[in-house]
Amino acid sequence: MESTNKYFFKDMSVMFGRSMRHIFRSMDTIITVCLTPIAMMLLFVYVFGGAIKTGTENYINYILPGIMLMAIGSGISYVSYRIFIDKERGIFERFHSMPIARSTVLWGYVLTSLISNGISVIVIILVALLMGFRSSAGILAWLAVFGVLGIFTLTLTWIAVIAGLAAKTPDGAVAFAYPIIFLPFISSAFVPTDTMPSTVRVFAENQPVTPIVETIRNLLSNKPVGNEIWIALAWCIAIMVIAYIIAMMIDKKL
Repeated sequence: MESTNKYFFKDMSVMFGRSMRHIFRSMDTIITVCLTPIAMMLLFVYVFGGAIKTGTENYINYILPGIMLMAIGSGISYVSYRIFIDKERGIFERFHSMPIARSTVLWGYVLTSLISNGISVIVIILVALLMGFRSSAGILAWLAVFGVLGIFTLTLTWIAVIAGLAAKTPDGAVAFAYPIIFLPFISSAFVPTDTMPSTVRVFAENQPVTPIVETIRNLLSNKPVGNEIWIALAWCIAIMVIAYIIAMMIDKKL
């Protein structure tokens, strides 16, 4: 029998295509994912924005990075739910009985998450433009923004894979996303960290979301990113590698 590794990318493309078909058949999922972040954006800009002092003229420019991260956090819950459903229906057992690389099954979900969350982010940016968002960033800066968002999406998606594989109920499969969605609130996403009480500020300045938000915000404002981008990438890559290893270990036990 020929080595399954020889057909790794072919197998992965098949799994990716299967997972994407689920998205195309239920585009309402992407719409639903966008609703909460857009509602939060409207609430903060038009209700709280006038009372929040961030040192910027346009508050929508300040909060957009955090809103995009919230959208991605919301979108990955769909990945864990789909994995849980397929696991319960015995789909994983069928795939594992085939001469394909085991990891390609999970990579199909992960790549689909990258595409679907990318669509969600674009929708949110379009809404933000209607609300007055403007950026002086060039093409390279925008590419860097999408690169950071892509790595952040991959990181959270591998965490979602763990939740989907390990969960015992559908609610358990998606519940992990709730703290991730609200993590931007305890960061510099909506207000500067120097306005927070000292204990909260220490946490806000030393958790993954803050350097990611600051990196995206500086890129969109065409400002130097400094060390924030390296801290953001270090957080994402470290968490992603650990999550990937754990996901592979759980998958082998199925």
